[in-house]
Amino acid sequence: MAQTAGFGRKYVKAFVSGFFVAVPVTVTVLDRLAYVARVEGASMQPSLNPQGSLSSDVVLLNRWSVRNYEVQRGDIVSVVSPKNPKQKIIKRVIALEGDFIKTLGYKNRYVRVPDGHLWIEGDHQGHSFDSNTFGPVSLGLLHGRASHIIWPPNRWQRIRPCVPHDRRPLFNGKDHCSTEDDDDDDDDDDYVDNTK
Repeated sequence: MAQTAGFGRKYVKAFVSGFFVAVPVTVTVLDRLAYVARVEGASMQPSLNPQGSLSSDVVLLNRWSVRNYEVQRGDIVSVVSPKNPKQKIIKRVIALEGDFIKTLGYKNRYVRVPDGHLWIEGDHQGHSFDSNTFGPVSLGLLHGRASHIIWPPNRWQRIRPCVPHDRRPLFNGKDHCSTEDDDDDDDDDDYVDNTK
């Protein structure tokens, strides 16, 4: 009986010490490296959630890759919503700082993206709450870059950056020419649920 009690104490002690090591490591990984998030809504269709409300894509959000605010046109990124700081939205980067963009219904027909900002849009035009509503987004709101679709299994894939041909910047303010790949749109949706 005493031997059983000793085994129980050893088990509890090992569990408690493991818990106090595992929790900080897990928090650090989620805060600095990456985490998974469920994408909800229709704003990134057909790139994400192509079946609509029937199923939601789950994406890997890479936090490490945006630690220095280095993103490229066509990346799908998660940002803190400029209108609701409790919500994160996921959109495609259309233009970077210094680029000139023709807007889709914004108060100004043409916009030069200010330094330290991005122009983001959903792939499903007309069904997206994006820069055409609230304007350029500060790089400080950048939260992560969607690198892979990891659920459902039939949609496993790496997400490659691409900007639709009709949404490319009119003028690239940094190097006066575009050197990006000519891919087609492959992105996410309205917002992410990172409660998992």
